[in-house]
Amino acid sequence: MPDDARARQRTGTGLGVLLALVLAAVLLTALPDDGEREGGGACAPHSVASWSADDGLNAEFARYGDDPSRADDWTGGDGTHSVRLPDGRLLWLFSDTYLGQVYGPPNPFGESVAWRDTTAPLVRNSAVVMRGDRLERTLPAPLFPDPAPNQWRWPVAARVEPRSPGSSAQVLRVLLWVRTAGQSPWIYGVPTATEVATLSLPDLRVESVVKVLDQQLVPDPSRRVLFGTTLVEEGGWTYVFGGDDGQAASRPASRAYVARVPEGRLAEPGAWQYWNGSAWAEAGAGARPGAVLGDGRRTGVGSAFSVARVRGTYVLFTMAAGTAGLTTVTSYWACSPTGPWHGPTRDFSPSLPHGAQVAAYNPQTHPELSDGGRLVLSYDVNWLETAGAAAQLNRNVSLYRPRFVTLKVAPTR
Repeated sequence: MPDDARARQRTGTGLGVLLALVLAAVLLTALPDDGEREGGGACAPHSVASWSADDGLNAEFARYGDDPSRADDWTGGDGTHSVRLPDGRLLWLFSDTYLGQVYGPPNPFGESVAWRDTTAPLVRNSAVVMRGDRLERTLPAPLFPDPAPNQWRWPVAARVEPRSPGSSAQVLRVLLWVRTAGQSPWIYGVPTATEVATLSLPDLRVESVVKVLDQQLVPDPSRRVLFGTTLVEEGGWTYVFGGDDGQAASRPASRAYVARVPEGRLAEPGAWQYWNGSAWAEAGAGARPGAVLGDGRRTGVGSAFSVARVRGTYVLFTMAAGTAGLTTVTSYWACSPTGPWHGPTRDFSPSLPHGAQVAAYNPQTHPELSDGGRLVLSYDVNWLETAGAAAQLNRNVSLYRPRFVTLKVAPTR
């Protein structure tokens, strides 16, 4: 395989998501916020009132990733998700991840940045444990092995729940996206299936992986739906949001979907219910998810987005429409997971490395670090061009890491 082709394959989810966002950014057009209020006083339009960089989290990931005393741990990654464990630790989950040794500046080009050797290993997923405000260790990676040749798993949202309904024993459930190697425009993987992994606590041992939604029989890959980009817990249900991959020329924008599962049953495929556009449909009854946001062309979301519940209102964060989608985050609001969703509302543009050809993507809220109307949100950063991306990410290790901001989300008038 030529070096450029191998580099494109290795950059995985970051550039795959990035490509989807670039397509969406060019072809989406924003709708004005209609300002409609629903659901009485418990639900009202919300938007970002202010934001600031979270210097503490940004510095901690830089410290851990640049630590020269480690040779087999996390040095950079994307697909950033987090979950609080019962003993207080925070587990960070990543998709494509660079391991290996990091060297202090200057790099071989004479630049004052930390760097990696071009032979540094890249794995499809990883997990890093944080205790208090300090990252401690990287679990053996990849944490979730490939399910088959030419397939891989990317972890997305996770939650702690009873091992079974009513059980006092708890386990960690991690949603996984399965992708299969493919040809253009699917050079970053064809959407294949949604799985749920069960990990024991407190030792974080993978006990089992169950397929909950197989999409291989959906003939058009751009209409295959993967669930788990974000979770919201409410009223004994876990609402699981997902999206399709709008990469076909005929329908380039991603749509948002939602499923729900009773508490304690994420790993039971038969317990999942999918919103079909008008009602919840039981799994296995010919259920076909119906979009809750996006028409595939004029409106939609990036292929990775996040939903949080603030004061009775659901707020969805995604990359903005138009060319601003490479740098700018926007939001929608709704009174129900199924919508209707209103917006987009106020945009904000978090900082990016100065002078680098990079873009932001995958905005994710972290409820474990948030309170009230204050939300911690991460966004991933990657090299904008696919050609030679791996070389650029090794040349400056700080590029391929999550950044964090703190948002104040408030009702709008």
